[in-house]
Amino acid sequence: MHHGKEIYLFFGKYQIYGIIGIIVSSSLMSIIIYKVIKITKKNKIENYEQFIENLNINQKVKDIIKIIIQTFLLISFYVMIAGFSAYFSQELQIPSYIGTTIIVILCYIIFMGNIERLMKVNEILVPILIITIVLLIFQNKEAFSMLETHTKGQSIIQAIWDAILYTSYNSIVLIPILLPLSKKLKQKTSIITVSSLCGIILAILAISIFGLLLKINIDINQIELPTVYVAGMMGRGYKIIYGIIILVSIYTSAISAGYGFLEKYQKNQKQYKKIAILICIIAFLVANIGFTTLVNILYPICGMLGLIQIILIIKKG
Repeated sequence: MHHGKEIYLFFGKYQIYGIIGIIVSSSLMSIIIYKVIKITKKNKIENYEQFIENLNINQKVKDIIKIIIQTFLLISFYVMIAGFSAYFSQELQIPSYIGTTIIVILCYIIFMGNIERLMKVNEILVPILIITIVLLIFQNKEAFSMLETHTKGQSIIQAIWDAILYTSYNSIVLIPILLPLSKKLKQKTSIITVSSLCGIILAILAISIFGLLLKINIDINQIELPTVYVAGMMGRGYKIIYGIIILVSIYTSAISAGYGFLEKYQKNQKQYKKIAILICIIAFLVANIGFTTLVNILYPICGMLGLIQIILIIKKG
C-alpha cells in the first residue's frame, strides 16, 4: 500500500467509486479479522497449519490453499525486489539492475543469518510510515477537490469487485499475523473492537494515499512509486525522508515474504541454501519485467486465488 501502486490499481482509477471500494474493502477486512480470531479462539488454534485443518475441507483443497500461500509469498518477494530497484531508477536515475543486485545480495545475506532483529525494525517503521502518510495528506488536503464525481466509462460493480480482490489478496498474509494476536483477546467485545479499529485504520490509510494520487499531474502509469513522486513534489526533505522509509519498508517486506517461503525448507539446510540462491537469482531476472507490470498482473491473480480462503473462512465463521 505504502508505494501507492496497489491503491491506484484497485481503487484510484475509479475516482469517486474508488472511495466506495475502499469502504467496502475495509469493511470486509474487519469481518474477516473478526471471523479468523473467533475461529482461532473457539478451536484453540496455535498455528496456520491447524487453522487450515480446522476449516473442515478435504485434503486436496488444503493442499491447494497451502500452494496459494507459498505462491503469494514468492510473488510478494519478487514484487518487493522490483519495487526496490524501481526506486533507484525513478528517483536516482540509476539503472534498475544495480538496485536489484544490491537488494538481492542483502536478502541472501539475511536468509543465511538471523532475521529476528531485522523484523523488529517493522515494529518501529510501521507507525512512522502511518504517521508520515497521514501528515502528507494533511499537507495536501486540497487534493480531494480534484476528485472527479463523474464516472464516465467506470462501473461501480467493477470497483466493488476490485475491492473484493484487494481484500482477498491481503487476507492471504493477514491470517498468520492474526493467530498470535488472538491469544491476547479474551472477550468478544475486544475482538469486535480490534476488528473494527483495523478496518477504520486501513480505510484512513487507503483514502489518504488515494488523495495523494490525485495530486499527480502526469500519467500515473509512467510512475513506479506514486507516493514517493508526490513526496518529491512537496520538497526535497519530504522526498528524502519518505524515500528512506519506503526503501527500508520494501526491504523488510521482501525479507518477510522470502523467509516465509523458505521456512518449510529449514529442516534441510543444504536444500534451504539451494532454494534461497535459486529464488534470489530468479528475483534478479523477474525484477527486469518492471514493478508496475508485476503489480498489475500478479496482484489481481493473487486476489482471485485468495477468494477460496475468504469463502471458506466466512462459511466456517
